[in-house]
Amino acid sequence: MNVHHLELFYYVAKHGGIMPAVRNIPYGIQQPAVSAQVAQLEEFLGVTLFQRRPFALTAAGEKLYAFSAPFFSNLDKVGGELQGGQARHFRLGASTIVLRDHLPQLLAGVHKKFPGVRLSLREGYAALLMDLLAKDEVDLVITLVDRQPPAGFQSEVLLELPLVLLVPKTSKIKSAEELWTRDKISEPLICLPAHEALTKIFQAKLAGLETEWFPTIEASSTDLIETYVAGGLGLGLSVAVPGKELPANIRALPLKDFPPAAIGALWRGKTAPLLDAFLDMARQRAREIVKFRSVSGQERMESRQPRPS
Repeated sequence: MNVHHLELFYYVAKHGGIMPAVRNIPYGIQQPAVSAQVAQLEEFLGVTLFQRRPFALTAAGEKLYAFSAPFFSNLDKVGGELQGGQARHFRLGASTIVLRDHLPQLLAGVHKKFPGVRLSLREGYAALLMDLLAKDEVDLVITLVDRQPPAGFQSEVLLELPLVLLVPKTSKIKSAEELWTRDKISEPLICLPAHEALTKIFQAKLAGLETEWFPTIEASSTDLIETYVAGGLGLGLSVAVPGKELPANIRALPLKDFPPAAIGALWRGKTAPLLDAFLDMARQRAREIVKFRSVSGQERMESRQPRPS
């Protein structure tokens, strides 16, 4: 039996299909090559290992996967032990804001402790990242989180950010409270999907205010929400990120009395040294953001004080 063919079958079986396998195999290989080599494995064995559409392992496929999974799933662990007990590959899933604005600082600290560490990044909103974590396709997720993690996950809130409503600068709306007094809010609402923590917090508070305002556009990131608001497509739900400048044609209205959104870290099982290092760097970065917000708030207060004549 060709061991490389067996490895490709392991990834196909683990991730539920050839295309998902291609996205998760840790080296470059194209879909036609995977299809052809798995077909060669089936020809050699004289059996069908899985049904293609919809994907499902056959009895023979189940037996072969049960045999191969313990070996291939433990390769990274054994490699880490042979390298002195420290893993050299870390898989991080995070939202766009984290990857763009904060990851460089996190990596700088981690590389000092683990020179030569290899990093795989996956971008997406919380539900997608949680799914990747559940499938063991990432080691750590940093994103908007619910206060209570799902069963089987561990979490830690790193930072709380106030909710804001993004409006075009040309809008006549001076405060979000103006909207809650209306019989009907006619402006389109742009927000993250309904299952995201940020949207759930917002809608729960609206229900308490006995106000209905349902999404017109569901975007996959807060950056995309800003883009749509700037394009005049509606009002956007987002969070106030310290130090982050909005596009020139957008204003942010505070959502007073709305609970803050939580940015947190999620993982499964026991932490390893590399994961601990990432968590430590994430905590440090969160403290820096809180400090920046406090200093900026103090500066704003001082700027409003009358100057002595």
